Amino acid sequence: MVALKANEVDSFVARPSPDRPIVLVFGPDAGLVHERAEKIVKVSVDDPNDPFALVRLEGDALASEPSRLVEEAHTVPLFGGRRAVWVKAGGRNFAAAVEAVVASPPVDCRIVIEAGDLRRNAPLRAICEKAKCAAVLPCYVDTERDLIRLVDDEMREAKLAIAPDARAALVSLIGGDRQGSRSEIRKLALYAHGKDRVVLDDVIAVVADASALALDGVVDAAFAGRAPETEAQFTKARAAGTSAGSILGWALRYVTQLHKARVALDAGEDTYAAMRSFVPPVHFRREAVVQAALSSWTAPRLQRAMEQLADTALNIRRTSALADSLAQRAMLSLAVSARRKER
Repeated sequence: MVALKANEVDSFVARPSPDRPIVLVFGPDAGLVHERAEKIVKVSVDDPNDPFALVRLEGDALASEPSRLVEEAHTVPLFGGRRAVWVKAGGRNFAAAVEAVVASPPVDCRIVIEAGDLRRNAPLRAICEKAKCAAVLPCYVDTERDLIRLVDDEMREAKLAIAPDARAALVSLIGGDRQGSRSEIRKLALYAHGKDRVVLDDVIAVVADASALALDGVVDAAFAGRAPETEAQFTKARAAGTSAGSILGWALRYVTQLHKARVALDAGEDTYAAMRSFVPPVHFRREAVVQAALSSWTAPRLQRAMEQLADTALNIRRTSALADSLAQRAMLSLAVSARRKER
């Protein structure tokens, strides 16, 4: 069974097919991988807290004892009811254990395998994609549309409305990890408890915190042409736990808005009017930095920078193992380009 398409994954998670008792959930978004694996487990057993109904195994342990997965898969529940085995992949190869259970798939047991980002030729992924009794669920980093849906779902659950500009700002500040994004949205909902509507000031107060300031430091240094500072700020943001993809996404959002403002300037608008298009609005402490970037970067140069960052973002999705080096190189390239000031 090849990997499910994006529009098929959510339906399968809600109602896992009994014809595919083995499920591999994998991808670069660890939060989304865990969330989907957990949902499948919860709908596959009557009580996830019952150790007789749900068995948790480590992939590294199965690498040493591959027969255990088949044994657990075919164990008859002591007190009846539905049963599941939740396997969390580690650093060791336990493909032999999965191969054995694929050859003898369970009838009354669900096998859920939670893994990280797997190459197309990774043994675990190859085995499951070829097996008719398995479903393969890839979990990639949320797109803007996914994040908008996530925000709307969480706001609806909290019985809150959210203003359009607040939603746009929130979406620009989250992403990269589903659990991290959901946590930020719920934190915002808790902050707004008792209100009817979340507004932009709420987002700025709760979500646009130190992590956003760290990201601003990276892009501001790059667009000002300060290569050593760009490298230092990039390293600082990574050390704080911000993913390379998030840094690049922040830079791409910034250059997009910078380009829009530069085009407005070229059309005759004044600087402050052009900067009003930024979402979230430019903090007063950054106004001078953004104005300097608008003065030194032309619209064609910003267009090229936008294309460069977009290409790098695509390459990161294709080769996530190189995310750090690709993103850092792209930011340093911007800094070098800023110093050259070509047309």
